[in-house]
Amino acid sequence: MNGSNSSPPPAGDAPGRRVSGTPRVVVTRHLLPSIEARMKELFDAQLNPDDRALSREALQAAMNDCDVLVPTVTDTIDAELIANAGERLKLIASFGAGTDHIDLAAAAKRGIMVTNTPGVFTDDTADLTMSMIIGVPRRIREGTALVRRNQWTGWAPSALLGRQLGGKILGIVGMGRIGQAVAHRARAFGLEIHYHNRKPLPRAVESMFGATYVEKLDDLLAGSDIVTLHCPASPETRGLIDAQRISAMKPGSALVNTARGDLVDYEALVTALHEGHLSGAGLDVFPEEPAIDPRLLKHPNVIALPHIGSATIEGREASGEKVIANIRFWADGHRPPDQVLDALV
Repeated sequence: MNGSNSSPPPAGDAPGRRVSGTPRVVVTRHLLPSIEARMKELFDAQLNPDDRALSREALQAAMNDCDVLVPTVTDTIDAELIANAGERLKLIASFGAGTDHIDLAAAAKRGIMVTNTPGVFTDDTADLTMSMIIGVPRRIREGTALVRRNQWTGWAPSALLGRQLGGKILGIVGMGRIGQAVAHRARAFGLEIHYHNRKPLPRAVESMFGATYVEKLDDLLAGSDIVTLHCPASPETRGLIDAQRISAMKPGSALVNTARGDLVDYEALVTALHEGHLSGAGLDVFPEEPAIDPRLLKHPNVIALPHIGSATIEGREASGEKVIANIRFWADGHRPPDQVLDALV
């Protein structure tokens, strides 16, 4: 389930478009000051200093009056918006690796190129994932809450007992860049790595991680102590971890999701947690962000974070630099380094 789609296209595909004059660029969210300053130097850039997600009407207006749109995952660029966009819009330079918020087929039909910023958030997301892989079995949230409520009465030999990581099976669903980065980190903690992917990794890569390929997802879920999701959002993966698969997970196991909220049936997850079938969960993404089911927040061993997997200064700066590079390549008539291939199909 490796969702990488941004390798350089083969020779003969449409290159960038040389723009006469300075391209007008609309940025839908507030980016790092250094990135915004550079954009203002290079382009006729319209920024969003309030950092509020644009309404659909405002997004359509922006698409009617720019050469380049720079959206983020908070912007759904669907077929209707693309069909009604102004003729001058020829590049959607998305800030972030994911492209499931953009209708790539509609963009291709209109001759609009799409770029993204792959790779820059791999380590950041893997680091956050590991914090949950460690934190849920060790009941970190419960311990923190106890101290903050001033209810800790001191060390006790049977208090807040968690589970060791060493020797446990970590099931990784989706072994792309982030999945492999998680495997690299998890092996250092003594976890046994099993993974499910569209196809097995090369033997040399499996050997490097000490990873075992599991062909059937249900078998991976049934045998793992901790399951972590790292597959892209698509019609095929939406609801991938449904009620039936959650019930098939190993009793007492935990689920970690730092990928996409709609990969999981959250109603089934809530039920499994409150019935004790699952011991806990680590969640950084939710199906209707920023809304979070209050039942998840009440569970003592659910770590719920506000979608901060990529939230590092270094990562956000690198992503902004990639956006700028993609726009500059395109405006100079060259193929951007991060053109999304799916937009060509």
